Amino acid sequence: MILLSIDLWFILGKAILIAAIIGLSFFIAMYTTYAERKVAAWLQDRRGPNRAGPFGIFQPLADGGKLFFKEEIIPLASNKILFILGPGLAMITALVTSTVIPWAAPFVTKGGSVIPMQVADVDMGILLVFSVVSVGVYGIMIGGWASNNKFSLMAAIRGASQMVSYELPMGLALIAVLFMTGSLQMSEIVRSQVENGWHIIYQPLGFIIFFVCALAECNRTPFDLPEAENELNFGYHQEYSSMKLGFYLFAEYINMFISSAVMATVYFGGYDIPFVDESTWGLSPFWMSMISFGVLMAKISFFLFVFLWIRWTIPRFRYDQLMNLGWKKLIPLALANMIISAAVMLLLKK
Repeated sequence: MILLSIDLWFILGKAILIAAIIGLSFFIAMYTTYAERKVAAWLQDRRGPNRAGPFGIFQPLADGGKLFFKEEIIPLASNKILFILGPGLAMITALVTSTVIPWAAPFVTKGGSVIPMQVADVDMGILLVFSVVSVGVYGIMIGGWASNNKFSLMAAIRGASQMVSYELPMGLALIAVLFMTGSLQMSEIVRSQVENGWHIIYQPLGFIIFFVCALAECNRTPFDLPEAENELNFGYHQEYSSMKLGFYLFAEYINMFISSAVMATVYFGGYDIPFVDESTWGLSPFWMSMISFGVLMAKISFFLFVFLWIRWTIPRFRYDQLMNLGWKKLIPLALANMIISAAVMLLLKK
């Protein structure tokens, strides 16, 4: 009976954490659209959204309401089942990747038990992120093919080839980090940085490669070729409307959010505060968890701002330049970084 109650509390705690992460992801995705328009206005000396509420802060709610109540159109010549499945798959894969990220320092109860602030602290955590992101390609491919539109199909093929090309250097850049931590577990990666220093200090080239690949994985400028309006009308989701279109757009911003969280966790210490020993503050475990969560969100917000800044600063690449950069520049650089990191680790062990 006691064991059953413990299992119920465990399941209830995980359910609350999952709901909180999903709600946070949707909230961040909503207001990243607002931030993108405000950043664009700031860089272009405009005001941006300023009608819906004070400073336009209700604009994301107005946009969401418009998408929700908009007429839903499914093309007659489309494959209706796959047409509906595509955006759902894109949204699900975007959300699932958040399960292995440690969002705050573990919460220690009065009884001494430790509650990790992540849904699943699995041994192959970072590998799970890569595997789920790879499945996300199918959401784009299915949506582009099921639309029965040649421009959508061309955009989907672009998106799939782009993601496959940039997953290789991203994985190779991450291997150099795994040499240092010796673990794929996200909590261990954070703990290693708390004890030995952030990985950005030891792996600056690996971080740059990872960040460039993250831009391509999220279809963000200058790698937004699958959504090149001047070449492909509107991209792989041009036949979509209402919340199906909203799912694709939200999935892109959630991917940006999760990519920022992964970069902050792997290279910038996650929830760790640099040069500070939090144990000397004498705060309760609840407030320590809240502060560590705020630290991680501050790092994520910085990366999101960089994503938005790049969009309104750097022009879009040509497609041949995109593929050449991935295969001929980033993969050799990532391999060189991996070999040098392995050699240094061997020398240090001797």
